[in-house]
Amino acid sequence: DFHRMQLQALSMVSKVSMAPRGGARGGRRRGVLARAALRSVNGTRPLVESEAGRRALKHTWPGFVDWRRAEPRRDVVWGAGKKSTTEPTPGSSSSSSTSSSCFTENHDEDEDDKLDSLTLAECGKLVLETSDPKEKALLTHQAYLRFAASREGEVGVARGPEEPGRPALPKLVPPRDCPGPKQSGLSLSAYMIHNLAHIELNAVDLAWDTVVSFSSNGDLPREFFVDFLRVADDESRHLRWCLQRLKELGAEYGDLPSHGLLWSAGAATRHDLLARLVAIPMVQVR
Repeated sequence: DFHRMQLQALSMVSKVSMAPRGGARGGRRRGVLARAALRSVNGTRPLVESEAGRRALKHTWPGFVDWRRAEPRRDVVWGAGKKSTTEPTPGSSSSSSTSSSCFTENHDEDEDDKLDSLTLAECGKLVLETSDPKEKALLTHQAYLRFAASREGEVGVARGPEEPGRPALPKLVPPRDCPGPKQSGLSLSAYMIHNLAHIELNAVDLAWDTVVSFSSNGDLPREFFVDFLRVADDESRHLRWCLQRLKELGAEYGDLPSHGLLWSAGAATRHDLLARLVAIPMVQVR
């Protein structure tokens, strides 16, 4: 999803480092594409005015415009026929329930009190500081309904935590120390979904961290931040699917050690927008 979220002007950035590396010509080409994209983000020059910009736009995800205009998705339950009448309130005991109703959608405006007085960046700070994965997902979706779907609300400025809130488990270890399927003690399905849940959790935090870390950049348009909010909402839905399915398989997020590689890439690019937009997709698809 990080390949989908980028502004149309930035859609080529993740491909910059893949430009030909042969000699000075390859280096110049990468530099031209990167600088053209960055100028477009800063509003100093529309990317399409240059030949490099026209080449970059050829690589834009074809569904970008439709994705931006899409209505909020409500399919937060994995599997046909799994419906419920209530959406748990963030912070309530129901948000930690093992019932599949934790993952269903019926938004109640009264549940927005926690976010009502916050700017978008402050919402991001709150989500980043939240340790419970389900509550992160719920807060993210509520923020999306408020800021993206309504097209209202101030971006604001905030400073996020050095490390995102995390549950006590999983224990974070170097990637080489993460167990393989045969050593995990879980079924293969549960093993794969646990790993996917960890990726989705980091994806939620990384999308929000981009909103928060670059909220002080006055040159970025509101749409930039709302695009990342859309990404966070997409990832929060994926996370809820994974958490639900783990429960159904008799497992929990935290049953396996995981690594912190994804977040470390975000922490290393907090002060460089171009590096953030290039590095995070590449780390996620390794």
